[in-house]
Amino acid sequence: MSTDSARTDTGGAAPAAPPRALSPEVRRIAVVVVAGAIASLLDSTIVNIALDHLTRELHTGLNTVQWVVTAYLLALASVIPVTGWAARRVGATRLYLSSIVLFTLASVACGLAQNVEQLIALRALQGIGGGLTLPVGQMILAKKAGPQNMARVMSIIGIPMVLTPVIGPTIGGLLLDGPGWRWIFFVNLPIGVLALLLGLRLLPREQPEEAGPLDVTGLAMISLGMIGLTYGLAELGNTGRFSVTVAVSLAAGLLLTAGFVLHALRVRQPRRPLLDLRLYSNRAFGAACLATFCLGGAMYGGMILMPLYYQAVRHEDAVTTGLLLGPSGFGAAAAMWLAGRTTERIGGGLTAVIGGLVNIASTLPFVLIGAHTSYLALSLAMVVRGFGIGMSMMPAMTAAYRVLGRSKINDATPQLSILQRMGGSIGTAVIVVVLQNRLAGTHGSTAAMADSFGVAFGWVLGVTLVALAATAVLAAVERPVFAAQRAQKRQAALEASGKA
Repeated sequence: MSTDSARTDTGGAAPAAPPRALSPEVRRIAVVVVAGAIASLLDSTIVNIALDHLTRELHTGLNTVQWVVTAYLLALASVIPVTGWAARRVGATRLYLSSIVLFTLASVACGLAQNVEQLIALRALQGIGGGLTLPVGQMILAKKAGPQNMARVMSIIGIPMVLTPVIGPTIGGLLLDGPGWRWIFFVNLPIGVLALLLGLRLLPREQPEEAGPLDVTGLAMISLGMIGLTYGLAELGNTGRFSVTVAVSLAAGLLLTAGFVLHALRVRQPRRPLLDLRLYSNRAFGAACLATFCLGGAMYGGMILMPLYYQAVRHEDAVTTGLLLGPSGFGAAAAMWLAGRTTERIGGGLTAVIGGLVNIASTLPFVLIGAHTSYLALSLAMVVRGFGIGMSMMPAMTAAYRVLGRSKINDATPQLSILQRMGGSIGTAVIVVVLQNRLAGTHGSTAAMADSFGVAFGWVLGVTLVALAATAVLAAVERPVFAAQRAQKRQAALEASGKA
């Protein structure tokens, strides 16, 4: 039995080799992946802040303009499941570079759109490129780094994942108040060109692998299921109520996803399912995926509230709001530096538990938020919360990668991406519904509106507690793995000293 098979079949994890310093090649690949991730992730957060502006510029209603965001999310959800198969079929590097080209060209086309219908269609095309970019980049980097260096690698990848939701609104506000809305798309051109040039020069030239025939049945079920769930949750967040459309979309999404699970588990060699769900027989991987899903809900559910609070309660403009969100980025940046080192010492699960505890402590001030709460106090709390997010999200994903061999990375990466995004979508939808229901009874009272945000943050606190429980499970499952790793390191040190 191969090492990879042993890890998956037994539900445990083989001890990883002691971590080494990242090689120059891995560092160069990391630069390329981060550049691509910035382009993909930055665009979604920039566009979110521009919706009201777009309704005026394109002479349409908010319900129609909302599809500029929804079309991107639906395309993103539909393409992620196929990334593993496509990376094997055409080669991960070739697929990554193609996704960068598609995303960049679609971004320029979005900036040239003449009406809202064109913009929505082009945003869907942009979502296909964006949906491929980050997962495929992670595949390339994870394979080159190896399991023993995943903590350091994931802390690098985490920089754009944590920082772009923070800096996106700031950049978006500056562009909207400056050159205009078209530049929220044109800004991707220099980033995309840079990522493409770096990729052509620095990424390894991989040969396509044996991918087998595409699991068309599985692709149809999981893609349509993801679209149903994503659309239902997005519509729930937009309207703040359970309509027939929301109920039908969510029900269809759940049924199709359940059908895919049954289909994937029944597929036998030589055929292979679109996503290898047997990875979840590895208890450490399953626990890491659960933690990733819950942390996605806690992170994105909380991030959506503060921009709304500053604009609705404190009447700040887009630029000022973006600047006021900046402090959480400082905390996240500090955490990215520390999280990789801490994960190497005590494991991803325990590191994520520490981050979860920090998240809980830093969320409490927002539960007590008022109409005149000091900006300094809010900024300090945001620094701490950003630190907690950085210390929890990436270590949990690191743990998922470290218990698998290189041959399983193509199967693991799209599943982690799906779980994180679905966790974020569910968390965001629930929090927005709670907030809108509370705001409906405020009758414009600033104090009552502030209290509504406090109640919504109470729900964020609840989601964060669930995420903490998930990371505690991960830490418990991971503990014997790290005991074996420490024993291996001591043995390696003894052998090295004996040779000396």
